[in-house]
Amino acid sequence: MLAGKKPVVVAGSINIDLVVNAERIPVEGETVPGRDFQIHPGGKGANQAVAVARLGYPVRMIGRLGDDAFGSQLRRDLESAGVDAAGVTTTQGTSGVAMIVVAQKGENSIVITPGANALLTPEDLEKHIEIIRHAGLVLTQLEIPIETVEHLAQICHREDVPLILDPAPAKELPPKLLKNIEWFTPNETEAAFFIGNSISAIALRDPAPMAEMLISKGVKGVVLKLGSRGAYLASAAGLTERLRPFPVKAIDTTAAGDAFNGAFATGLMLGMGPVEGARFAAAAAAISVTRAGAQPSMPAMAEVEQMIARANGGNGLGARQILSVEPRTKQDEKPHES
Repeated sequence: MLAGKKPVVVAGSINIDLVVNAERIPVEGETVPGRDFQIHPGGKGANQAVAVARLGYPVRMIGRLGDDAFGSQLRRDLESAGVDAAGVTTTQGTSGVAMIVVAQKGENSIVITPGANALLTPEDLEKHIEIIRHAGLVLTQLEIPIETVEHLAQICHREDVPLILDPAPAKELPPKLLKNIEWFTPNETEAAFFIGNSISAIALRDPAPMAEMLISKGVKGVVLKLGSRGAYLASAAGLTERLRPFPVKAIDTTAAGDAFNGAFATGLMLGMGPVEGARFAAAAAAISVTRAGAQPSMPAMAEVEQMIARANGGNGLGARQILSVEPRTKQDEKPHES
């Protein structure tokens, strides 16, 4: 089914995750006992690349690792997951590190030291221009330098390759960058940052005005990740759609957004329309929160198929049937009204 398919290319961060599970997240100045400690491969870029690979779709990674022991381990982890890491450069110094506290109900608090991720430059992108040029779409985040993200957007615009930006961690973005984004995928907190917290708390419960304000900034499409409330899609072409969540019991929300982004990119590449792709992505994210860790939580295709089939009551299109359709043309896509 995947013969001849262009790969997803992920340009972004690669971290080692140092994870402590505790009853709750400590407040400032407080010490709380941890229940256990684990080490997992992570980084938003690497997580999203692994999410694509676990779903069985070809994916290539552009990034930087340190020449420390973590760097060697992280490269092995990427390759063993099925990610083509030829675009990942090893540089002198430390790899990226994320320190994560996961509370009993699954919420988390994260501190990131970028390490080698901070050294990913526009020159690295030019060095691997053929990887980008032959991508079906490119997925990136904001754990690498903003000038590198800007340059990536310019390349994608020039080469006519769609760009998905997961704007995390949220930071100020140049207007020109926003205009080169095909899909902008913030969660609610990030969306509120980008609109300047300029709407009321009541309006925050309705994602439509948030999406409209983001569209007005120049992005072509928005997918608001609403966690346990599902997702909301909007586009400059008139698409509006609210998606219900897949109810699950969360034990660790770390990298749920990465599971969503990787699956959304995969769905689009496999011929789904944006709404189908977002529903597929929501199912993948729902599975991920039922497991501990970032990359270890990413689901396989069969698991996402099962989740969608259960939600459909065992009837109608399953994920495998959806994925076997031919890619749509722009003329075939029609707006969905909520």
